[in-house]
Amino acid sequence: QVQLVESGGGLVQAGGSLRLSCAASGLTFSRYAMGWFRQAPGKEREFVAAFSWWDGITKYADSVKGRFGISRMNTKNTVYLQMNNLKPEDTAVYYCAGDNTKTIATTWAEYDDWGQGTQVTVSS
Repeated sequence: QVQLVESGGGLVQAGGSLRLSCAASGLTFSRYAMGWFRQAPGKEREFVAAFSWWDGITKYADSVKGRFGISRMNTKNTVYLQMNNLKPEDTAVYYCAGDNTKTIATTWAEYDDWGQGTQVTVSS
């Protein structure tokens, strides 16, 4: 059974940084496409960043380009989301997602496995 467990969320002031982690188990992590999504109150879940194990390609939402970075450590079965220069509009529950595919996935419907989410709150 695939399990994804996020951690690292919290309260931070605008301009600050956080690093989210997602620990995976029950899967061949090195062959999983991994992504991060977020959902703010009253809004739909939206794509943040994704990483393809097949070709190492990363993709980001325009709203986070240049501020966020996705990375993975296969030896620890963990994917990270480094978030810098945080803004109040980044406030949301952040979800880790995994998909047993070579290709990079940027829509939530493409992912089969999800974590429980971690809250990120950015104060102004």
